[in-house]
Amino acid sequence: MNTMIVNEPITDWDDAYANASHIPNGESYIAYWEHQAAAFREKHSHTSQTDLAYGPKERNKLDIFWPAGKPKGFIFFVHGGYWMMLDKNYFSHLAQGATDAGYACVIPSYSLCPTLDIIGILREMAAALEYAGSQIAGSIHLCGHSAGGHLVTHLITRNSPLNSSMTSRIVKTLSISGLHDLRPLLNTKMREALKLNEHSAQVLSPALTAPVSKQSVTCWVGEKERPEFIRQTTLLPMLWQSFDTCTASCIEKNKHHFNVIDGLTDENHPLMKALLNND
Repeated sequence: MNTMIVNEPITDWDDAYANASHIPNGESYIAYWEHQAAAFREKHSHTSQTDLAYGPKERNKLDIFWPAGKPKGFIFFVHGGYWMMLDKNYFSHLAQGATDAGYACVIPSYSLCPTLDIIGILREMAAALEYAGSQIAGSIHLCGHSAGGHLVTHLITRNSPLNSSMTSRIVKTLSISGLHDLRPLLNTKMREALKLNEHSAQVLSPALTAPVSKQSVTCWVGEKERPEFIRQTTLLPMLWQSFDTCTASCIEKNKHHFNVIDGLTDENHPLMKALLNND
C-alpha cells in the first residue's frame, strides 16, 4: 500500500517562527546568557581581547578569546536574534569549547535591522571575518545560531561578499538552527523590519543559491524546536548535495532553540566535534 504524506498549510507564520513562547521559561534565557557571558569574560580577561573594531560603525566590534598555546586556527561564531536583537556580549561563554580544544574564538557584533538590511549585515560579517583572519593564522571554522546560521552559510555561497583568499581557509561551517530559506519570513510581521521583498528573500536564501566548491557543512537543530526550524535545517543539506560540497544534518535529542547551543561550551560534545571534524 502506498503511503501519502500530507502537509497542511501554515496559517500562523508568526507563531511558526516564535521560539520563546514555546519553551518553558523561554524569556529567562537572555538574562541567563548575559550572566554566563559576563562571568566568562571576567574569568578569561587575561586571555582575551574585547571590543576590537573591524569597521567604522558603533556595533562593528568583535572579541577574541585565545587558547592557552598557539591557536590551531579559529572559530568564528555569529549570534542570532532574527537580525534584530542581541550582540556578542550575550555569547562569550560559548568560546569555552573552542579555547579548550586549542582554537581561538572570535565573536562579532553587527548592526541590526531595521537600521541596516540583511545584505549590509552580511557585508559586516565578511569584514569581521577578514579582520579576524588577518590577526589569526590557520584554519577557519564558521558557526552561527539561528539568524547567525543564515549569515555563516551565506558567507560560503557564490553570492558571498567574502574575498576568495579568506574563503579558501574555511574548512567547516556549522549552522545551528539556521534559517536557510528566507521566503517564509515574507509571511511574518518581521518582513518590514527586515526589509525583505520577494527578490531579496530569494537572493539572500543560501538554500536557493550555490555554495563555493569544496565546502563542508553541517546543519544542527534541537529535537524540541519549532517544526519550521527542523525543516529549515534539513533543507540546506538536501539542496546542496548536488554541488561539490560535503553536507550533513543532525537533530539533537531533548534540545530546544535556546539550549541547543550549549554543546559549544564542551570540546568533547558532538556539536563541537562536528565543528572541528575537518582538522
